[in-house]
Parts: sequence; structure tokens; C-alpha cells
Amino acid sequence: MSRTVVLKRVGYRIAFRLMQLRWAALRPVTDGVKCLITDGDRVLLVRHSYGSRAWDLPGGGGRRGEDPVTTARREMEEELGLGDADWRTDGQLHGTIHRRHDVIHVVRADLSSSSPELRVDPVEIESAAWFERDRLPLWVSPFVGPVLAGVFGSGAAGG
Repeated sequence: MSRTVVLKRVGYRIAFRLMQLRWAALRPVTDGVKCLITDGDRVLLVRHSYGSRAWDLPGGGGRRGEDPVTTARREMEEELGLGDADWRTDGQLHGTIHRRHDVIHVVRADLSSSSPELRVDPVEIESAAWFERDRLPLWVSPFVGPVLAGVFGSGAAGG
């Protein structure tokens, strides 16, 4: 790993800690996306280079006035090179993590085995891997279970 990537990762970790302090003080409502990227029964999960490092669905924060599909396209292009996928909204979740109140829009893209290869951003994403949905790693973020239960269970991620 290059020195530049290492330094940028340290910057992300410091920025994340500073954001946690801000969230503790202000208790904001945040609006973002979790992107459920599937290939049959396989689900793409990532480990970020900051935060808890648990396996998580890729995603990110929305910009002011940005709709969830546009947020997903932008974030997935930046993080994984998948901005051109056929994205669609698939529900919404609400939760509180780090004293911020999250409104999470679930945005989904179903890829086939012939889909483009991932271009993982090495600064923000430590690793990305496909998992069978019934054989997920033990350490996953809090939103993975509800998203998968909503999508593969009743058909929507909730509201």
C-alpha cells in the first residue's frame, strides 16, 4: 500500500472521530444510502478504512436536495466503480448510531456475473467481498441484517 493511501486513511479516521464528536453534541438527522448490490444470492459487503471496520453495505451521505438513486450512483462510482449499474430504491430504514439519527434509503442494483469488475477506492474501502446471503461474516454493521431481511424476506426494507 502506498504512503499516500496510508496517510489519506489516517485522515479519514481522524475526520470520522471529529464527526463523532459533532454528532454527540448536535445529535443531527442524517440522510444517506445503503447500497444493496447483489449477484443472485450473493451480496457485496465492504470494510471501510475508518469507523468500526465491520462488514457493511456500501453507501454514503446524500448531498442537499440529492435523491437517493443519484446519491447511490455517485457514491458507488467513487467507491467501487459501479455508478452505471441499474439502481432502484427499495425502502427506507431509521436508526440511531453514534448519537445521530439516520434516515437510510436502501438502493439496490442486481448485477450478473458478467458485470464490470470492481474498482475499489483503496483510501475509503479496506476490502470488498461477495458473500452468500446465508453465509455472512460474523461481524457486520447494524443495518446489514434489517436490509437483507427486508429485501429477501418480505420484499421491502421497511418504511
